[in-house]
This record gives sequence, structure tokens and C-alpha cells, in this order.
Amino acid sequence: MMRLLSMLYNDQEQLGIEDKNSSQILVLEKAFQHFHPGTECPADMITAIHLGEPFLNSAEKVLEQALTIPHAEFWISANEIEWLAPITKPPKNIMCVGKNYAAHARELGSDADIPEYPIIFTKPHTSIAAHEQHVDLHREVSEQVDYEGEVAIVIGKKGSKIKREEAWDYVYGVTLLNDLTARDLQARHKQFFLGKSLDQFSPLGPVLVTNVNEMITAEETITTKVNGDIRQSAPLTDMIFDIPELIHIISRGITLEPGDIIATGTPAGVGKGMNPPQYLRAGDEVSIHLPLIGTLVNQMK
Repeated sequence: MMRLLSMLYNDQEQLGIEDKNSSQILVLEKAFQHFHPGTECPADMITAIHLGEPFLNSAEKVLEQALTIPHAEFWISANEIEWLAPITKPPKNIMCVGKNYAAHARELGSDADIPEYPIIFTKPHTSIAAHEQHVDLHREVSEQVDYEGEVAIVIGKKGSKIKREEAWDYVYGVTLLNDLTARDLQARHKQFFLGKSLDQFSPLGPVLVTNVNEMITAEETITTKVNGDIRQSAPLTDMIFDIPELIHIISRGITLEPGDIIATGTPAGVGKGMNPPQYLRAGDEVSIHLPLIGTLVNQMK
């Protein structure tokens, strides 16, 4: 597993690897130049994904070498970078799954709202925001912005009609996404798209963890906090449709491409489900945590 990230460093978009033990960041381009002069390092995640296993193998080897020199110039601290979303412009809209946790379906309705088939909607790339980026609540169009902490998967290779048992072979990595939602726009327009697609309404990150599998993710619990208070907490095994099933169903008639993002749904505990509802306000900090990935943090403005 590697913790890949996209960052702005020295005024350039670059790729890095976070060392979870030290929280230092390896500047991949510098490390490639040091250990493998002449080997080109991709500058963005989409390019890296298209390079496939050869890039991952090279990056993993460079990481192993760099860890033997912990104070070298290719190691920097997180306060030296500006975080970027791991992917800023996927090939398609972000594909999202609605009501994929039974308790969440119930909190917004009843048992009758638990879906028999996955509810799929999309969000445009213009909704993507980065870890630590301040998010505009768009008060001119909404007074009921809600949080939804989710795990998102990133597709690593092209595929269609993918079998459930082969689905993990198509996953490049996993990250976190906050599916911010303007509930009043949803109600007013009678559909998901507009209320979920405002600019910055899909914070994504902080890192993309590669080479994961069903065994690892099944043991994980996703937790969402607002101003430090736990609002959502559920094991990923609570998903109605798990990751292999989602990939299988979506790909039956839609070709998945490298860099495609699938957000897998949110657990119970959203602001709309509280009594009375508690929507986000300027200054609120939303953090979404999964031990495997880390914590995605954004402050509302």
C-alpha cells in the first residue's frame, strides 16, 4: 500500500507519498531524480493511473530507498504544500450511490426507502475540493447544507461487464469524499443533481491509498465529526451494496475508465436526520476519518 497525494509544491502540481509513521511527504519527482536519474515522474494522478503497475512498482521502490535517508531534501512537511484533491478532473462525473446504508435510508424516511437496487447519481468535477480547503456554503442559493462522509474508490483500468469476483482488480485505490448536499435544493428541484453539485461540494482526499482489497476495507469504520462531535460512525460492512457489487452493476452497461471515481454512500447521522435538523454553518469544521486513509478536514465559510 502507498499513500499517494496530489499537491502544489514550489508553485507546481506534483505527486507525493505520505509516510504515515512520520507524517512527512516524499516529493516523488525529487526522489526519482535522486535514485533513478532520467526516469520521468508523472506530475498528476490521472497520468500515474494510466501508467498502471509499472509506475506503482517504481514509486514503491523509490519509497523504500527514500525511507533509508529520512532527512534528505526530497522529504518535506505537510505545512510546505497546498493540498490538492487526489484527482481534480476525472473522466466522468463522480458517480455516487444514494441510501447505501439501511440506517441512513430509514433516518430520511422508513424501511420502504431501503433500495432494492443501487441509486446512482452524479456530481460534476467542478464540485471537487481539496483537503483543508475552505468550502463555500453558497448561502445565496441554500440554507440547508448537509454533510455526508463517504469512502470513494478510484478505478485503475478500463473495464465493462466486470464480474463481482474480479472487481477489486479494477480498483486503483480508495480515498474519502464529503458528499455535501443542499437539502432545500434537493426538495425544490425533486432530484439529486443540483443540490449536490454546487462548486466545492465534493471535498476529496487527503490521500489515495493504493493496493487495497476487500479484506482490508471490510474491517474499517468510517466516522464523521462536526466541530469535534461524532455525527456518523459505521463499519463499511453496513453497506447494502458493497464495492464489488457496485462496480459489477455500474459496469454492466457503462465502461469504467482509469480515474473514474465512485462514492459508495453515507451512513446514518446526517444533519437532516436529527431532531431538529442541524445544518452546516460558516465556521463549522467537518472531518471524515477512516483509519486506512486518514482524515479529510474542511472548514465551511
